[in-house]
Amino acid sequence: MLHVETRHAIHQDHAKGMDTATLRQHFLTPDMFQQGQIRLVYTHYDRFVMGGAVPDGADLTLDHVDETRTPSFLDRREMGIVNIGATGSVTAAGQTHAMNKGDVLYLGMGSGPVTFGGQGRFYITSAPAHRACPTRLITVEDAVEVNLGATETSNKRIIRQFIHPLVMESCQLVLGYTTLLDGSVWNTMPAHVHDRRMEAYLYFGMTPEARVLHLMGAPTETRHLFIANEQGALSPPWSIHAGAGIGSYTFIWAMAGDNIDYKDMDMLPAEALL
Repeated sequence: MLHVETRHAIHQDHAKGMDTATLRQHFLTPDMFQQGQIRLVYTHYDRFVMGGAVPDGADLTLDHVDETRTPSFLDRREMGIVNIGATGSVTAAGQTHAMNKGDVLYLGMGSGPVTFGGQGRFYITSAPAHRACPTRLITVEDAVEVNLGATETSNKRIIRQFIHPLVMESCQLVLGYTTLLDGSVWNTMPAHVHDRRMEAYLYFGMTPEARVLHLMGAPTETRHLFIANEQGALSPPWSIHAGAGIGSYTFIWAMAGDNIDYKDMDMLPAEALL
């Protein structure tokens, strides 16, 4: 079963006047992981797509999606898939890839139908592509690790880069995930924006009662979303994206836009935020 929701781009002046319910309607992406379903959010931020596939032991195939107006979803797109559940498999372009929890699979443009199987919980990201890059399975061991932050600032964390120029070639998709170490809560401080690229977050590895306070909005017009386990947030190019959580959690960050320079960001010290 396939379900697709379309999200239109929001100007920052419009976001200033949104109440809590309206902010959540436009920027929060809940309910992406439902048993026996593929659920996608097609956004007008760089035509980025995020979603989930939960095969629950029965194969699910992603092929034609009306919103792209192409015979098959990946005809003019690339895809990054993260398994956040038990062991599963993904089949595309005649190859089956076994995926353990934490593994990432990159599928290049023209890979054809994608079939999800096993007991995995697959987070799907996709961006338009203008050239085909080689398919690659990147395990947790293959990722580039970056250690940042400090205990005294409550932001000690491990960044793992998967679909990234230091690891592999992609067209415009960049993806990795960040895990907070014990006792740390802040996931991205200092905050930043990058007007050249949008970004999407998925928070997972949280207990049912835990929440992340996700900060968004223009730097001088900040807003917030309270986000639960396996829920996502859309971050427009004009918005900051930072947060603090209750207990341990991991978040997947994925970006698309003008470039694939991970460090292309405009930093904002805490005293600049309002």
